[in-house]
Amino acid sequence: MKNGIHFISGLPRSGSTLLAALLRQNPGLHANITSPVGSLMIGALHTMSAAHEGSVFLDDGRRAAVLRALVEGYYHDVHPDRMVLDTNRLWCSKLPTLKTLYPEAKLICCVRHVPWIYDSMERLVQRNALTPSKIFGFEASGTVYDRFETLNRSNGMVGFAWTGLRQAFFGSDPERLLLVRFETLTERPALALRGIYAFLGLPPFEHDTENIAFDASEFDTYLGAPGLHAVGTAVRAVPRRTILPPELFNRVAVDTFWNDPALNPNGVTVI
Repeated sequence: MKNGIHFISGLPRSGSTLLAALLRQNPGLHANITSPVGSLMIGALHTMSAAHEGSVFLDDGRRAAVLRALVEGYYHDVHPDRMVLDTNRLWCSKLPTLKTLYPEAKLICCVRHVPWIYDSMERLVQRNALTPSKIFGFEASGTVYDRFETLNRSNGMVGFAWTGLRQAFFGSDPERLLLVRFETLTERPALALRGIYAFLGLPPFEHDTENIAFDASEFDTYLGAPGLHAVGTAVRAVPRRTILPPELFNRVAVDTFWNDPALNPNGVTVI
């Protein structure tokens, strides 16, 4: 990976799959849906910790070498001239680790007005009414309220990503972060892509936002969530009304902190 590696993270249902589908149009870039690299790294960090007696033979230099080897090994078949963008929601919470391993690495965080994330997940569940999802432990009972709480808890799909995002947003490396609003990506994709290329220090590339080819149906079926990573053939902003009960929608409406300049003391770039 002589052209380096950067990372995509942020909130679920906020455009990371669409962004990867667009970026991979550039032959100089490699991007995809969530990879297992993050999970491999977490497992290795635990194995190399004092929880295992073998840690006595490890120092930080060796730990870093092992972690970089995991990344290099996973991407061994990617052409060396391509820049890698690895996607995982946990990267926001592991920014200090990424900074240690890859001092030049930057983090693109996909975000969205938070209530619409929950709305999008509930639409997915109701659209797949005959297929219980792994996201909710294959639980076939429960209501929108139960699913909301599952997603919202600190280790839930949305709650964990949101707290990790806040950790990075208010942390000590604001220059490494770029927040890309789902609303910008779908309504003004050219503007969003120009900002991303400038952030990564890359020359502009003409993307075709009217002809997108991407398919992760096999992975979605495994999760019991067909359509989770589906993207349309063209970038479109689709207006709609929410299917969430109003008290749930309003409960998380205040969580879209990045839209308030007063809550951005570090000057993180948001597009």
